Amino acid sequence: MKRIYTRTGDDGTTGIHGGERVPKDDIRIEANGTLDELNTQIGIVRSMLKADDRWQEGLYRIQCEMMAVMSLVATPSARRDSNPNSLDADMERFCEDWMDSLTQQIGEHEHFLIPGGTPLAAQLQMARTVCRRAERRLWTLHREDPLPLELLRFVNRLSDLFFILARFELDRQGWPEEKWKAFSYKNRK
Repeated sequence: MKRIYTRTGDDGTTGIHGGERVPKDDIRIEANGTLDELNTQIGIVRSMLKADDRWQEGLYRIQCEMMAVMSLVATPSARRDSNPNSLDADMERFCEDWMDSLTQQIGEHEHFLIPGGTPLAAQLQMARTVCRRAERRLWTLHREDPLPLELLRFVNRLSDLFFILARFELDRQGWPEEKWKAFSYKNRK
């Protein structure tokens, strides 16, 4: 069995796709670390679901795509053509279709919501916030070294999906949404 430790990072650098070494606090590494955290958070959400829950398949698909996203982020744009991994072009639509389906069932919201409720809803809200942080890091990296736009759109849709999943979880458990303030840009009823 090969050792997990290599000692090559003891100098504060880490390797990226193509063999280059960069500081461990490089924006590329920061973005990937946040994506890894997000993928782990999705794993926590999945661990809270029954094995046969209808969300398992979709969340598993997202986790697999997150691995491809991390591989692409670890690859400088000049070398991206040599990376055998690619993002499924349908992921943006996949997230949108899932959100549309759930929103049809629970309705739109007109308030800022307080995160919480059931343990699963709270973990989904945590996934949303980690996803937003990942998106911020990705845009910083994108300004230095362009990323595929479909990757950025996927991560943006993903945070919205976690918000809708959290709302749906509250609804299916009969837990009320805790509202903070109405959106000022929507007509109040």
